[in-house]
Formats: sequence, C-alpha cells, structure tokens
Amino acid sequence: MFDLHQRCAGVLLHVTSLPGPHGIGDFGPDAYRFVDWLQGAGQRIWQWLPTNPIGPGNSPYQSVSAFAGSPLMIALEPLVGAGWIEGIESPTFSSERVDFAAVVPWRLAQLRAAAEGFAARASAEEHAALDAWAASHALWLDDYCLFMAIEAAEQGRPWWQWPAALRARDAAALAAARQAHANEYRFWQFVQWCFDTQSHALKRYANERGVAIMGDLPIFVAHHSADCWARPDLYDLDEAYQPTVVAGCPPDAMAPTGQRWGNPLYRWNRMAAEGFAWWADRVERALDQADVFRIDHFRGFAGYYEIPASCPTAEEGQWVPGPGKALFDAIEARLGQLPIVAEDLGLITPDVIALRDGCDFPGMKILQFGFGDDAGNEFLPHNWTRSCVAYTGTHDNETVRGWWNAATPREQAYAGSYLACGADDIHWAMIRACCNSVANLAVFPLQDVLGLDAAHRMNTPGTMNGGNWSWRFDWPVLADEAGRVLGLICAGSGRAAFDKLGLPG
Repeated sequence: MFDLHQRCAGVLLHVTSLPGPHGIGDFGPDAYRFVDWLQGAGQRIWQWLPTNPIGPGNSPYQSVSAFAGSPLMIALEPLVGAGWIEGIESPTFSSERVDFAAVVPWRLAQLRAAAEGFAARASAEEHAALDAWAASHALWLDDYCLFMAIEAAEQGRPWWQWPAALRARDAAALAAARQAHANEYRFWQFVQWCFDTQSHALKRYANERGVAIMGDLPIFVAHHSADCWARPDLYDLDEAYQPTVVAGCPPDAMAPTGQRWGNPLYRWNRMAAEGFAWWADRVERALDQADVFRIDHFRGFAGYYEIPASCPTAEEGQWVPGPGKALFDAIEARLGQLPIVAEDLGLITPDVIALRDGCDFPGMKILQFGFGDDAGNEFLPHNWTRSCVAYTGTHDNETVRGWWNAATPREQAYAGSYLACGADDIHWAMIRACCNSVANLAVFPLQDVLGLDAAHRMNTPGTMNGGNWSWRFDWPVLADEAGRVLGLICAGSGRAAFDKLGLPG
C-alpha cells in the first residue's frame, strides 16, 4: 500500500490528456512513455482524474457508472496486436484538444470491431479469461452491462423513462432483456475487460518503476446511472424515481446563486443499515485500479448541502449531517487502512476537520489560494502541516501562469515578494515553494510544470464550456529541460534522489 506519510512529489495529468494518434489519450504506448518521463524526473506519483465513463459536458464526474472504466481510455494497439482488429485507419484528430463529438463514435466503432474479432478469433484461453474476469466482477458488472444494453435499445432514454417493468427491475423483464440484448451485453463486458486488463498492466509498469497511481473518486453518482437504477432505494427518489433533493453548494462570492449539481443524494440511513456495503465495494474497486485516491468533496461526508429538486438554483438549500466517521470505520473494517487524500476545499467547518483528522487522511493545500489577504492565510506554506498534499493548483483552477495573468496587482506583488519571482518564473517558484514545504506530498498539474497559460486550463467548474476536459499535450512541448529542473527541485527538497536522476551524488 502507498505510504501517504512519505516525502515525495508527483504530477497531475489525466489519461485523456496524453498524446497519441487516436484523438484522445489512452493506456497505449504514450502512457508508458509518460511513466518513463516521470521516473526520469524523480516523480513518485501520477495523479489521474476519474477514469469512469464520461457524462454530460464530457465530465468524468457525471458518469453512468461509479464502477466502470471509460471506453475512451482503451488503447487500440493491443487490440491489433491480439488480432481482434486488422488495423487502424485513424482520421486526422487534433493533438491539442479532444474533439469528443468526433472521437467518441469513432473509438466505439473500433471497439465494436474488436469485440466482433474477439468473438470470431480469440483463443479458448482468452474466452476463459474474459469469463473468469466477468465472474469476479459480477457484483457491479452485470447491472452495468444490462443498463448499457437497455439504454441502447431505448435510444438513450433515461432509465426512469424505460418500460415500467424495466424501471422497477422486475426479474422476468430483466431476464428477457438480458436474452434479447445478449450481444450488446457481451460487448460491454468485453469493453470493461479490456479496460481492466490495460489499466492493470499500466499500473504494474508504473509501480515497477517506483511510480504510484493516484485515482480520483467522485462523492456522488449521476441520476442516469447503473448505480441509481440498480439500487434506487439508496437514493432520495420519489415513486416516479425522481430526486426529491439534489446536491450542490450554497451561494458565495464566486457563485451568487450557488452551484446546483443535480446529483441525487444518498439515503445514508439505509446505507448504514447495510454496513455501508455499497461504499466498501466502491472503495475496493477504486483500490483495484489505483494505489491511493483522492476523494472528491470530502466535506459532504461531515455535512452536505441539500437543495429541493424544484429549486432551479442553490439558493434554497440547507446543510444536513453526513454519515461521518462511521462510514470510513465500516470500510476500513473490511478493507484495512485506507490510502485516501481528502479534497477538503471550499466551506470547511470544524466538523469536517475533525472527520479528516480522525480518519488520518491528509487534506489539500492550493498555493494559488494563498495571496488574497495576509500571512495568516491557510494556503501559504508557512501555515501548512506535514499531513497535507501541496498543489500549485488543480484541474479546476487556472494554470499558475493563467492565475498570475488574471491576479490583481496586490496579489502579484504579494506572490512576487513571498516567492521571489515574477511573471516569467512564477510556475517554478510555486513548484519550488510546494516542494520546500513540510507537506509530505506535493503534486503539480503538468500545465504548471510546462509554464502554460490559461488557454491550457482543464476545467472551469459550473460551466458547460466546450473546452472543458479536452486539453492535451504533445511530446515536443515536454522538453528534457522541464523534467531536469523538476527533478532538481524535488531532489533538493528531499523528494527525489540525486543519484537516480543521473546527476552527481
């Protein structure tokens, strides 16, 4: 298990942001090349965003499954190598942005061709391997594959608009659907097997080179999801399977009407009555794919913001107590010590801090947030403790250079004085400050390592911006110098070894 108390550093880069010829980053050759780059730069962590299938707005935080992997991340080269598809005639895709409208149907067509090739040409051993894997993951896989097959037959209609017997999961109706849509069911089984096989191989390669994978677990699930359809009793839904209350955040200076995310909320009392088994299953799945994971919106486990479903904004919500430490005690009783990083940003109250510290989870410190007031700011390094993960920024923030360009003159002056830097080296100054801090872990978005501006931002929360989640880099921008400087900073701050960087000991 990854030790969250060790002193090390890493890079935040979502898999889909990797280079590659097929329109979106995946688990193919460029992922292995990036692991090699991380190792050469003295990095011990590769942080991903959620690897679930994307949902509305191409977001990985609004997925049709909390357990399934994204079909878009499956590399095509191994499918060719296995003989399941003969070759790849790829359109000319952008190397800078993911064109989801073009990439998604093309990639799914390749996977369908591979599934047909597998059915026709795979060996008996390969078929047995798929069957054995499916049996070991039946707990979530059966519901997911059936959900996807019925969704296709229903032309994409949300599950609460399906025929009544399927909505209510009548056993006879489910059996008939499983038989009627057997080929589609088997296709999604094959896709998830490919995802797991490839993600495990990449994780093994990274681990062998001293690089741990940090995953990301969204707190909520989407209404239109296999999870909600399979267990509607675990969510605040009415008799028509519609949410009575939804998730979000209250109004603040940045969002005057708040943020209405729209996810259904959990019936925590029912989950507690089952020993939080669904959550233990979900965390077990997360730890099958990653060595450590960040859990999103951690404050929601102490207390969450409940918005009436009838309210179009978040202005009429209220705070409701969450499950608290009982949830994590139950998960730990089954799985052992949990390697979790708590995303403890936003409105953090004493009960959230008590829960985080009571679970011995490190929180997050974002250096960009440190320069809006004075030296008492909790996001300035001299106020940090060892039990935290230091970030220059996250996927939801501006890049460091974008932050500097948009900062007020006072913020620029304060940051320049505190970090002894200017516009040209603000990214290295922030990285150095995070590395030199007492924080056990320090993680930097690749955009900050490269000193890229606001045009390279990954996501703007609360928007359906077409550019969200689409950023990619290409190898020419990742010059050897970036890795060399990053490695030197990490070695000088005790987060990497000089001798392993090919430098004098």
